[in-house]
Amino acid sequence: MITAQAPGKLYIAGEYAVVETGYPAIIVAIDQFVTVTVESMPSYGSIISKQYQENSLMWSRDGDEMVFDNRDNPFHYILSAIHLTEQYARELGKPLGLYRLSVDSDLDSIDGKKYGLGSSAAVTVATVKALNQFYELKMTNDKLYKLAAIAHLDIQGNGSLGDIAASVYGGWIAYQSFDKTWLSAERRLHSLKELLDMVWPELSVELLTAPPKMSLLIGWTGSPASTSQLVDKITIARRTRKNEYSQFLFDSRTTVTRMIQGFRQASTMMIQAGVRANRTLLRQLSGFSGVDIETTLLAKLCDTAELFHGAAKSSGAGGGDCGIAIVDEQVEISDLLMAWKAQGIEVLRFQVHEIRD
Repeated sequence: MITAQAPGKLYIAGEYAVVETGYPAIIVAIDQFVTVTVESMPSYGSIISKQYQENSLMWSRDGDEMVFDNRDNPFHYILSAIHLTEQYARELGKPLGLYRLSVDSDLDSIDGKKYGLGSSAAVTVATVKALNQFYELKMTNDKLYKLAAIAHLDIQGNGSLGDIAASVYGGWIAYQSFDKTWLSAERRLHSLKELLDMVWPELSVELLTAPPKMSLLIGWTGSPASTSQLVDKITIARRTRKNEYSQFLFDSRTTVTRMIQGFRQASTMMIQAGVRANRTLLRQLSGFSGVDIETTLLAKLCDTAELFHGAAKSSGAGGGDCGIAIVDEQVEISDLLMAWKAQGIEVLRFQVHEIRD
């Protein structure tokens, strides 16, 4: 029996801009996991999950046709990960087998709360990691990332794949996305093995070290959001409000680059300044796109953190889910956490998860 885990993630800065090729973001892996177990079977295979069921589907109309949106259904990511990992195994001359694949997740709470921690990315990575061991493929982290990114992109169709990077590399990372147009063209010309061996244009993953006296606080607002649908809406603004969107991209790159320098210099103050600047940029993006990124409760989360000397913003696509606050360890945080709870914000006591080879 083989077991593999992949952590969830939180975006710290650079949301939305990171979807574009070459624009940086800062992401952190947290110690909540998707666990995939693979056990060889003699006559049939199966996929079993405690949490993920085919229990709801989003759909729309294309004329009189029902068009289903599978992007928030983890089973489709599992199947995509299996398909591509086994394609890679065949290209390496490995015989395919039958197995029972079991999935367990603590990225969502026991009572079904969805925290927005990147469960679709984590389940994709954990599936690839487990089958990598099962078929003895000996993939490096770089190849694991690339294969999982392709599998995830085939289902979601948009996004930066930064959550995949966080689940593969762990810890704090500075990330910028590869050229997805390039990948689409190259997939028609090369085998999967050749693709994983290639340098992907603009892709960058840098492991960061947080300042020793910096703390990350996480609050959940109790309003789950669909990242893929929010990104869809921003894509419309990208086309209709080109000047504002271009300025947003420029300012986001400047802000995140300074924040990365803050990590390199172990400066909590520089990182906090970047968090505040990025919050302002996301509010401007919300204003000209019409997308509700910072909800009322997320705004309360941020404003309250500022009262207690923290720097805070929404995390990820926004529209609900989590907010984060960066504070200096010298600041007493108990009053802040109590204030969050009084406002109906659930404090998530997760820690940063480092992955050691």
